[in-house]
Amino acid sequence: MVSPEHRLTESARIKAVQKPVIPIVGELTQAHPGTISLGQGVVSYGPPQTAIDQFARFTQDAQNHKYKLVQGIPELLTEIQGKLTVENGIQVDAQEQVVVTAGSNMGFNNAVLAIADPGDEIILPAPFYFNHEMAIRMANCVPRIVPTRENHQLDLDQLFAAINSKTRAIVTISPNNPSGAIYPQADLQAVNEACRENGIYHISDEAYEYFTYEGAEHFSPASLPQANSHTISLFSLSKAYGFASWRIGYMIIPPQLLPTVKKIQDTILICPPVVSQYAAVGALQAGRDYWMPRVHKLSSVRNMVMKQLERLGPHASVAEAKGAFYFLVKLFHNDDPLDVIRHLVTKHAVAAIPGTAFGLHDNCFLRIAYAALEQDAVSEGIDRFVDGILSYEAQRNR
Repeated sequence: MVSPEHRLTESARIKAVQKPVIPIVGELTQAHPGTISLGQGVVSYGPPQTAIDQFARFTQDAQNHKYKLVQGIPELLTEIQGKLTVENGIQVDAQEQVVVTAGSNMGFNNAVLAIADPGDEIILPAPFYFNHEMAIRMANCVPRIVPTRENHQLDLDQLFAAINSKTRAIVTISPNNPSGAIYPQADLQAVNEACRENGIYHISDEAYEYFTYEGAEHFSPASLPQANSHTISLFSLSKAYGFASWRIGYMIIPPQLLPTVKKIQDTILICPPVVSQYAAVGALQAGRDYWMPRVHKLSSVRNMVMKQLERLGPHASVAEAKGAFYFLVKLFHNDDPLDVIRHLVTKHAVAAIPGTAFGLHDNCFLRIAYAALEQDAVSEGIDRFVDGILSYEAQRNR
């Protein structure tokens, strides 16, 4: 007979999933007051006033305190449909293809559970977003990791060679977290076509769609003529609209997946927070007049950061990053990046995120984010970061 103590164990499936790295670095940062964090990928501003103004509308109807439709409130679905048409070139039937989610992380989990069975493979180009890899493993599926080329651009030959009978999807993130890379339209089109030809899904994460610089342009694969039946697109209000804690994202799915996705979402969530959905209506109505000047301001911060990183000289390289609000810094050795981060926090009061969390195990990578703080704080943080890297390199070369 199995002893009760032996039964009271954690799930082996979840135990195999990597620990979320941001809380780990966050705990280290909290233990050293005064540390400037260049870790978490959020913006420094909050939602537009038009979002806040929706609270009054929400409270006027007592029915809003009850569960609403799994898929999202009709008014928000309509706003999303209009936004997709105008900004992304995606034509959808909102009632058949749009699902409001509690952030785009939930959209990704919905997608994996809807399309894959245990043992199936999902292809992730590395560097990948760590929550994607974690979600795949939680579903008892296999993340098939494919390296990228110089500047973290897609290696299409390796990507397509990874497709096999167990493959259910290829994931792309453009603009990319953690690299800031933007994939050219031609590459995204090639991925989408390969998915169509092989009868697999293309999951396109577009949470950073508005954060582009130096003339770079965002492209939505779902806008392609034959993309409707196999493309899953994930969007978020967390970044451009300062909505991180409000937990509103949305997914665009092939119509045949709607019953399955609704089944999953009803089980896990029932419905996205209705008060946040009302606020999301107001945010989308504010539109580009709200996010555009803020992205423009962030572009100036980005230029400042690039200039400051030049002080790293021969000790590190920084890949081209024309999107999102991240840089990946590569040190030319294989030291554990967490050791470097401990040095940065304890000796220089600045924190970053280790590249190993994103599937980067060759060389020593660190991700820095520059959107969560005001410009002066970012400048001070980057100065501390560069000083910390230079002192670390000097220490290891003694």
